[in-house]
Amino acid sequence: MCGIAGLISRQRVKENGKRIKQGIVLQNDRGNGLGAGYAAYGIYPDYADLYAIHVMAMDEESMLEVQSYLQEHFVIQHMEDIPIWNRVIHDHPLVKRFFVEPKESIIKAFPVPVSEDNYTIEKVMAINDRQEGAFVFSSGKDVGVFKGGGTPADIYDFFCLDDYEGYTWLAHNRFPTNTPGWWGGAHPFNLLGWSIVHNGEISSYGINRRYLEGFGYKCRMQTDSEVVAYLLDLLIRRHGLTIEEATLALAPPYWASVEREKDPEVEQRLLALKIIYESAMLNGPFAILAGFDNGMFSITDNTKLRPMTVGLADDYSYFASEVSALYEMEPGLERVITPRAGQPCIVNLDHGAESREAEAPITR
Repeated sequence: MCGIAGLISRQRVKENGKRIKQGIVLQNDRGNGLGAGYAAYGIYPDYADLYAIHVMAMDEESMLEVQSYLQEHFVIQHMEDIPIWNRVIHDHPLVKRFFVEPKESIIKAFPVPVSEDNYTIEKVMAINDRQEGAFVFSSGKDVGVFKGGGTPADIYDFFCLDDYEGYTWLAHNRFPTNTPGWWGGAHPFNLLGWSIVHNGEISSYGINRRYLEGFGYKCRMQTDSEVVAYLLDLLIRRHGLTIEEATLALAPPYWASVEREKDPEVEQRLLALKIIYESAMLNGPFAILAGFDNGMFSITDNTKLRPMTVGLADDYSYFASEVSALYEMEPGLERVITPRAGQPCIVNLDHGAESREAEAPITR
């Protein structure tokens, strides 16, 4: 049921969340009021080189404990309450953001080299695993996630998203089924530069979770969607796969499709990805939209049991669960694409005009 919307400017033109709100509010009947959220890239230009740590806490004591932990392991350059309009939602957690950089003295003391990204992830996971009453829900550079319990319109107004400007926006309207509807379980899920919104069910959650735990990731948000953000970080950032290769690992072609592949090199590549990343494969009906520092992409399961559509106009690409939501964000669409089952649609800002929307790298 869940609703998904996204927009991205290839020229990194910034705008507030008005259009993404229109696209997700149109899909209001895809949710049940128990969760919604947004992610925006490019919103913190004054702190673009710092990790923006967004924290939710059930009480002041828990927030102070997280603040103390961050002060111990990071240099906090700036911290502030996240502006909210509490006339919309009265019963809500405390929300605060910290702009931080890892303490160089600690990183240099490690016996083996440790990247700042890996160090930050370790500390984020430690907070979410050990801290009662508080958790980190956004941790990237120049990106922010804003989510909670409520409708898309409620969450938009609650976090005053008219006051932010970004070149990439994601939005989600949640209809939780077999997992609880709570603030931490709302989408998007974020880790460093990766943010995902998801419609459907990850029935392979148990296998995916155990696989991720072997690499130090901890899933604590009580919903199956969380594993997707962590898998993208593992496969692309840590293992160095391309986005196309990662989508082939997460939603691989069927064995029969691999056997029909005429190019021996492509066949071997597909076999290697299927075998090596068997435990990373996502099962179940799903449509996923992922944002990252330099782009956005969508992927569905290989039967396409959940919808995904893509629209193009001028400098922009638009993604949504419904075609009507595309036109709500941009009435003058030049082209509308319905991706085939399992076909990734990729916008990579590093490639400029060579972005590969709706191009299937390999026949599924």
